[in-house]
Amino acid sequence: TAKVPSIPWSGDGLTAELTAEGTIPDEIFQKAMVRTVDEAISVAGRIGYPIMTKASEGGGGKGIRMSNNEQELRSNYEQVCNEVPGSPVFMMQLCKNARHLEVQIVGDEHGNAVALNGRDCSTQRRFQKIFEEGPPTIADPAVFKEMERAAQRLTQSIGYIGAGTVEYLYNADTKKFFFLELNPRLQVEHPVTEGLTRVNLPATQLQVAMGIPLYRIPDIRRLYGCADPYGDSKIDFFTQEYMPLKNHVIAARITAENPDEGFK
Repeated sequence: TAKVPSIPWSGDGLTAELTAEGTIPDEIFQKAMVRTVDEAISVAGRIGYPIMTKASEGGGGKGIRMSNNEQELRSNYEQVCNEVPGSPVFMMQLCKNARHLEVQIVGDEHGNAVALNGRDCSTQRRFQKIFEEGPPTIADPAVFKEMERAAQRLTQSIGYIGAGTVEYLYNADTKKFFFLELNPRLQVEHPVTEGLTRVNLPATQLQVAMGIPLYRIPDIRRLYGCADPYGDSKIDFFTQEYMPLKNHVIAARITAENPDEGFK
């Protein structure tokens, strides 16, 4: 619907006109989900193995499993449902040799959407990010710019307000990218973006919540090279480019596992 490339998944071919509240009609939403193991097997037969099964309300490594065949899928589907009870579940084809790239976005209540570059979060353990790096150097600048534009279109089309992250799978060999999810919150790795753009993201989120347009926020105006950071001249975030980034930032997480309990 937002013209963002997606990998083959359980909702292939569906388009939707958003409701007055800016949401996808429930009838369309339900068609994209799988509700039983038999439906999951049918979808896998259409998309092809290996396949990922994911609970939309999962995260942090919970509610996601990869299956190579029907036997694994039968077991993994039940595990996904049990790990995130009550969550809608969808399925998508496994994208091999992919990198996990994401775009930091902010939307306001006036219909503006800005992309603040992004991060490479490909180094993971058990679906948990370990290192986050920006800007993502694996993608050609022109390709990553289109990833930013696609993220802006998605943000704008659903009327999203606040800070969020549009996540993609990126194949460096083909230079193709596929939509993974829109994470509707300020993520823990947001300091990477702050180090790149000098935009204070928590402060920006608060200013957006106060109803201030993005083009009136001083940090955003500085990023776009506006002469007066406290001015009110409008910025076309789809056609104007932000200033060249001069920094490179790497963040690392400290994680803990218990070897006596299977490294949980």
